[in-house]
Amino acid sequence: MTPAFSRFAADVRTENAFDVLVAAQRLKAAGKDVVELEIGDSPFPTPPHAAAAGLAAISEGHCRYGPPAGLGEFRAAAAAYVNDEYGLAVSAEHIVAGPGGKTFQTLFCEAFLNPGDAVLVFSPHFPTFGPNIARRGARMVLSPLLESRDFRPNLDDVRRFLDEAPGARAIFLNSPHNPTGGVATQDDLRELACAVRGRDVAVFSDEPYDQMVWHGRHHSLLAEPDMLDHCVAAYTFSKSFSMSGWRLGFSVSSPRIAERLAVLTNTMLSCVPPFTQRAGIAALRQDRAVRDERMGIFRRKAELLAAGLAKIDGVRCPMPAGTFYVFPNVAAVCNRLEITSQGLAMYLLEAADEGFGVACLGGECFGEAGRGFLRLSCAEADERIVLAVEFLPRAFERVERVRAFLAARPELRLSRPYPGS
Repeated sequence: MTPAFSRFAADVRTENAFDVLVAAQRLKAAGKDVVELEIGDSPFPTPPHAAAAGLAAISEGHCRYGPPAGLGEFRAAAAAYVNDEYGLAVSAEHIVAGPGGKTFQTLFCEAFLNPGDAVLVFSPHFPTFGPNIARRGARMVLSPLLESRDFRPNLDDVRRFLDEAPGARAIFLNSPHNPTGGVATQDDLRELACAVRGRDVAVFSDEPYDQMVWHGRHHSLLAEPDMLDHCVAAYTFSKSFSMSGWRLGFSVSSPRIAERLAVLTNTMLSCVPPFTQRAGIAALRQDRAVRDERMGIFRRKAELLAAGLAKIDGVRCPMPAGTFYVFPNVAAVCNRLEITSQGLAMYLLEAADEGFGVACLGGECFGEAGRGFLRLSCAEADERIVLAVEFLPRAFERVERVRAFLAARPELRLSRPYPGS
């Protein structure tokens, strides 16, 4: 007899983006030409000052344990960065270093949630929100993000949740939003702060795409009065600074919350490697010009991809307000071909053509609210993006290939039409 897994471990699933990444790379290894628009990773190298500082730190022996909350110099640099970028007034004691931004989902849930608590999540949603909430025995209450509202959070749902949901304890906010590209306005954040202020409710503000706002600028909930006492905001070097493999990020909150997060960090991972933090210091202080140049390139790529998709019959694709993803509505295509949007994504990768494929994600990867959509990143060369866009309408017309694909994968057949097509 072998030991049984916990109910949580038996049920949890990986991010679909990484599953599709594995499938795409397997097909590429077998000789297929695949345009990879599935993963949210920057194609650019580590910025020069960050790379040099990281290598120097390794050479100088900064490879031992460090403080659980992070190096004092890193925390001070992160504080100065958010003060300069978002008009905050925080210091090193408000900052906790982390291995990217995702770990702070877990730490936030450990800090604030008890079994039975309710957490409001705007959906479609990042796929690891659910597992991290479930780890604590808490439950998600979903608020749909609507295409008709530019995928902005519905504040009426927030107030209803706070007033009526049993055990209302926390809210997960992600802006700019993955996968939809929606951006919460400053008025949205002001209303959210007013709804939360003075209640025993915490907000996790997930802000990895803070530099990818294509109209106006990014606003953080932390800038609203008293929100430092209610909020943990998570930032990462993966997107803005093209440092995903360095596994570096940080949180901003009140000193009281930061101290508790540091204790929890110690119990989970001891500390973040000091040499990665030294690379991060250099990025924050010296590589912002490189960051801004790359953000301009991402904006042009998003415009190129969105404009191309919008010309395809049966596809609706406005320019996203932020992020390097587009989130086209393909419900009409799916209804015509009787295939789910996740099925459509896998068909484009695996079966639409013998020698060429496009890797992207079906909206179902981000919850039921994503059904009828695809998510495509623009982290490929422009000419590859154009190739992918030109391929899609041809693939949609290969009806016999779709039928053969569904015969082999009947679980991807659409059982009832998507609404709103």
